[in-house]
Amino acid sequence: MSLERDLEKRAENKCELCTSEENLSIFTVPDSPKEGLEASILICETCKEQIEDETKRDPNHWRCLNDSMWSTVPVVQVMAWRMLQRLKSEGWPQDLLDMMYMEDETREWAKASGDGVDKSNAIVHRDSNGNILEAGDSVVLIKDLKVKGSSMVAKQGTAVRRISLDHENEKYIEGKVDGQQIVIITDFVKKT
Repeated sequence: MSLERDLEKRAENKCELCTSEENLSIFTVPDSPKEGLEASILICETCKEQIEDETKRDPNHWRCLNDSMWSTVPVVQVMAWRMLQRLKSEGWPQDLLDMMYMEDETREWAKASGDGVDKSNAIVHRDSNGNILEAGDSVVLIKDLKVKGSSMVAKQGTAVRRISLDHENEKYIEGKVDGQQIVIITDFVKKT
């Protein structure tokens, strides 16, 4: 059997990322340790164009990854993970990444191309001890903080789970304290 027929059978003649049935083609996933069927996916022209050209990327199109990330096919998981990484700045992809399960070998393959990592002008968030903070981390407040615009005081020792990072200022993170989303200065937290 040919690679194309094998892919069409596995994918049921649908894009393996967004389930479109139009303009399908074979896409070989870069940096693959495997070959042939195990290194290729069947995708539509829209997905292919947005994977290859960042300027044409429509974050709403990629909400389809909510379904395709659960594929049992490792090569599909790899592309779903890579696209979620590329879209992390949108906010919602981080939630999907937190839920996504992959075998360790598959995750290493996904990370091999460095997708989603922009090292050229990356802002690094650090806690009061100099530890690097990442989106989704948990932190603890190291002093009482008055929340501007409210009468609330966030108490020392309060745990803030699943923080998000401000992509423009390395000193600001966001998180929920007592059910309220607040901005916190990194100098007043430590990573747990």
